[in-house]
Amino acid sequence: MADEEPTTASSVLEIHEEFLQHVEAGSAKIKTLSAVTIFVSALLAVSYLVEIASPYLFGLTTATVNLRDPILVGFEVILTILALIWLYVGISDFRFVARLSKSIRQARALEKEIEKEVSGNQTAERSG
Repeated sequence: MADEEPTTASSVLEIHEEFLQHVEAGSAKIKTLSAVTIFVSALLAVSYLVEIASPYLFGLTTATVNLRDPILVGFEVILTILALIWLYVGISDFRFVARLSKSIRQARALEKEIEKEVSGNQTAERSG
């Protein structure tokens, strides 16, 4: 019965390690995707804000279309809101992945401590 415990603990540690590797790989992909999302959404939001503000800042009232047309401005405002929502989602995902990575590092440190204690106990049992 005592021989089965190290095997069980060992298999649990292996499963735990595989799970952590899977989470780490997924979090790296999410982090990259979040960074791209943040960049693209920020670029879109800035471009829409400039387009909305340009008739008021630069005095442009027409450029093939009436830039003060309420329908066009309303549409641009909606697109800007969507871009800002996209930016929020990207930042939230990025922060989530950062917290997840920190938790994984803490779990790995705790796992190493447990392994040291277990190996120390096994060494003490063998010598005693």
